[in-house]
Amino acid sequence: MPRASRRKGDAARRHADTIRFVLFEARPAGLAMHQLIRASGLSDSQVRSGLSALRDEAAAKGWPPLIWTRTDGYQLDAERAALESYERAVVREKLTQFRRFITGTVTPHAAAHPNDKWVKHIVAQLNSIESTLDLIASA
Repeated sequence: MPRASRRKGDAARRHADTIRFVLFEARPAGLAMHQLIRASGLSDSQVRSGLSALRDEAAAKGWPPLIWTRTDGYQLDAERAALESYERAVVREKLTQFRRFITGTVTPHAAAHPNDKWVKHIVAQLNSIESTLDLIASA
């Protein structure tokens, strides 16, 4: 993901406008990354910074969310089922990342320093986050 300065600059906002226009023209179908690059006339990095800026702008202005699926690519105005499927996929991905972080970093740290106050705190907090994400993913 581009740095915040690249997502909030004038160039990123212009790229976001271009991408939004291209995606609205393609509705209801989505566009894969290579199609989005070709249709917008932007480079790969310009499309990536534009997508990040578009996500931020859509959230701030209450526009329909931008989602990505393997079959349809990037889409605006997706149906409720597609939105829910995308949200579940993102939650599962984050849950996997948290579990790998816990088992690969935090658990060995806790085993090496069992009486450390920081370790006890982070273990409790991350277990809570893992439990919440697991509940959402399985709902």
